[in-house]
Amino acid sequence: MRRLVLLTLFIPVFVLTGVAAAGGTTINLVAFSTPQPVMQTLISKWTNTHAGAGVTFTQSYGPSGSQTKAIIAGLPADIAFLSNGLDIGSLVSADLVQKNWSTKLPEGGIAANSVVAFVVRPGNPKHIRTWADLTKSGVQVVTPDPFPSGGAKWNVLAAYGAQRKMGKSDKQATAYVKALFKNVVQQDTSASSAMQTFLSGKGDVLLTYESEAYTALAAGKSLHIVLPPQTMLIQLPMVPLKTAPAKAMAFIKYCHSYAAQKLFTRAGYRPVIKHLLDSKLLAVWKRRFQPGGHLTFRIDDKIFGGWGKANSVWFSPNGRMLKIEQAVGGPTS
Repeated sequence: MRRLVLLTLFIPVFVLTGVAAAGGTTINLVAFSTPQPVMQTLISKWTNTHAGAGVTFTQSYGPSGSQTKAIIAGLPADIAFLSNGLDIGSLVSADLVQKNWSTKLPEGGIAANSVVAFVVRPGNPKHIRTWADLTKSGVQVVTPDPFPSGGAKWNVLAAYGAQRKMGKSDKQATAYVKALFKNVVQQDTSASSAMQTFLSGKGDVLLTYESEAYTALAAGKSLHIVLPPQTMLIQLPMVPLKTAPAKAMAFIKYCHSYAAQKLFTRAGYRPVIKHLLDSKLLAVWKRRFQPGGHLTFRIDDKIFGGWGKANSVWFSPNGRMLKIEQAVGGPTS
């Protein structure tokens, strides 16, 4: 059964990096919560190259949906690195980003990929391996709030999609999501906050980005990553705003370079340059990312129909998640 739902107050993280040169350029980066460590590394590397000389960055990190609303409300932004195409679409609708961003930018505007993973306690004492295990009696689940958090949206769709890929009907798969949320004990506003909740000792399993789990492992945190047999590919878009300086596009292009993609990979993100994993130096990551017998599906799969349809069905004011949250006593906005 569901326990008390506690919401973490959204406090975006702001960082200033770089040393400004006379007449230099400032780039305002607004991003979702989880890539802060890798982005700080990428920015440091690039600003120490000829192309990035004299460029400074302001950085803001927070829940993807909340960051999107903040940009629309006037938060200075030159680059938006958000957790899904739905949030980029909101910036397009606000006339802040070009409509054809996915056809004009490298790799369709996607800077890195991840998948939905389970994070469990060391030794996996509850023997959590499949989606069915998450709805068992006594299993406590932590996942972010799907209204502000893009990561939570991926979790919901991954849970639903996994059921469909196992042959369940739409009605059965939706019922599974409701049963899953009955076992949810906390919904923070972002994936990073949910990770901190789990690391503090709450819950038996955390639903999160695979990359976020590897970031925690790299920081010496005690956890174990389980990749479920069916999971969802998470595509992470990085786009310039219409008013961005030319250097912003130069940085985005750098993020798609071999050097930058290697840094993304070593941080636990799946690279957008597929054959990069053929490098012997990344062999360990290829084994981690490509285990046998696992099915990965995408947002453009017919069971979702893309972000527009998925949002209407699941996350709109009349969507399924509102009804599910109302039924289990969870957050509704």
